[in-house]
Amino acid sequence: MGSSSLADPIPMRKSQFARFGRLVYLAGASGSGKDSLLDHARRAALPGVVFAHRYITRPLVERGEVHVPLLDAEFDARLSAGLFALDWVSNGARYGIGTEIEMWLARGLHVVVNGSRAYLPVAQRRFPEMRIVWVDASDEHRRARLESRNREDHAAIERRMVRGAAYGTPLATPHAIIGNDGAFLLAGERFVDFLRTLDADAVRPLPAPAVIGPAPEALHR
Repeated sequence: MGSSSLADPIPMRKSQFARFGRLVYLAGASGSGKDSLLDHARRAALPGVVFAHRYITRPLVERGEVHVPLLDAEFDARLSAGLFALDWVSNGARYGIGTEIEMWLARGLHVVVNGSRAYLPVAQRRFPEMRIVWVDASDEHRRARLESRNREDHAAIERRMVRGAAYGTPLATPHAIIGNDGAFLLAGERFVDFLRTLDADAVRPLPAPAVIGPAPEALHR
């Protein structure tokens, strides 16, 4: 077999399309049941969907969120090094989402984050194509969930309730609103169903490859 020549046809790419990941920003008041929705969605094990851990200046507690606990000095060091794609302060703690999510998105994975309602406009500027899921729940159900955690005293719960009222409506138009007052399984399945829709616009045409050197037709002149 001879070696290829300049006149050989340019091989076609295997695929003319690429998959792009979506950031899903789950937001809602404290006690709205976001952690339970996330746990339900994790158990669904949807292909191509991953869940970002949060870095929080708060110790791990029993029956609490599984997060990466950091001291304030550790949080400062990561923030200074540019290791957070998103970060905010809420209820006396600092929260961060690592820049690893950018690599996951670039590889076509859909990334779900548990976000802050107040930080929503900033996150949307950072990731303008993200999908917003708003979790809604009555004050009665929120208070009951906060008390069942046994994580905070009465004063701390009241502060969360007041803050929940201050951000009772989304600061940006959500792509889905999930009511979480009734049967939890129904709310959980609604969230999973929403995640299943992400692939509908996750595949886009690849841009045409850049031509380096003479155009192919010039090689035959």
